[in-house]
Amino acid sequence: MNQSGPKAELGDFLRSRRGRIRPEDAGLRSLGGRRRVPGLRREELARLAGVSVDYYTRFEQGRAGNVSDAVLGAVAVALRLDEAETAHLTRLVRTAGRGAGSVRAAAGLDGAREPQEVRPGLRRLLESMPETPAFVVGRRTDILAWNPLFATLVTDFGALPPEHRNKAWLVFLDPEVRGRFVNWERKARDLVAFLRFDLGRHPHDPRFAALIAELGERSPEFSGLWAEQEVRGKTHGGYHLRHPLVGEFTLAYESLNLPDDPDQTLITYTAEAGSPSEAALRILSEASASAAASASSASRPGAGRGPAAGPVRTPPA
Repeated sequence: MNQSGPKAELGDFLRSRRGRIRPEDAGLRSLGGRRRVPGLRREELARLAGVSVDYYTRFEQGRAGNVSDAVLGAVAVALRLDEAETAHLTRLVRTAGRGAGSVRAAAGLDGAREPQEVRPGLRRLLESMPETPAFVVGRRTDILAWNPLFATLVTDFGALPPEHRNKAWLVFLDPEVRGRFVNWERKARDLVAFLRFDLGRHPHDPRFAALIAELGERSPEFSGLWAEQEVRGKTHGGYHLRHPLVGEFTLAYESLNLPDDPDQTLITYTAEAGSPSEAALRILSEASASAAASASSASRPGAGRGPAAGPVRTPPA
């Protein structure tokens, strides 16, 4: 969250969205005068939303009190927000309108401080997909569990310190993982947009604040993207990847939100049937199985010393 608090975050988000819309695009005549910033002025947005300029000013500053759903909807329509952006705006407004303690009590935000657990059935599901890269992602894009093929695809998560088993940290600060994405800029932009969306759900999580601060200090690219205030949920799509064993290939991903835990998502990667990418994925699957078999053999008594390799790794709490 913005270091100045939820009200500053709300103001930054709304100003960024006003800046995307020109008066003429919204069917308004310009109010005239020199425009200091691009996009809609507060008074123009207020006119579109059907509220007074004074009320909208207080709304943008987080001082409007108990904002109705009707006003939230009108502002969202005026700003042409999509579903994810509207949900994000609603959370920001509700958070800014309450004290931190009451927000935590009402929304259960103190749970963000507790370690996340991956239930055994979900780990077995990961084990049952040896030919499909899959992992479970939690708050802050923490990687909670994964199968061997996903580790082969990306990196050896088990060899990383628990605090580095985080998708955003790896994509921005780990050169090996960064190199896995042919279009790294697109992956980075998607990650930052989801991070902001997730941060809106956990505005009082100190580990989230620490992650954003570290990424901002160590990655100018992250800082630039973060300032754009983009917001997106995690759904489905695809990425063009590269791997030293197979070169470049394309995988599609699906995000499956767990019905009993909105803070955990199962993500799977697949390749189009009969495509060169499917052949590449098959080679990686065979390499993953071979590595797991070798590690298992080396861990047997009398077979020499070596690390045991389980089918699914879950970081300690």
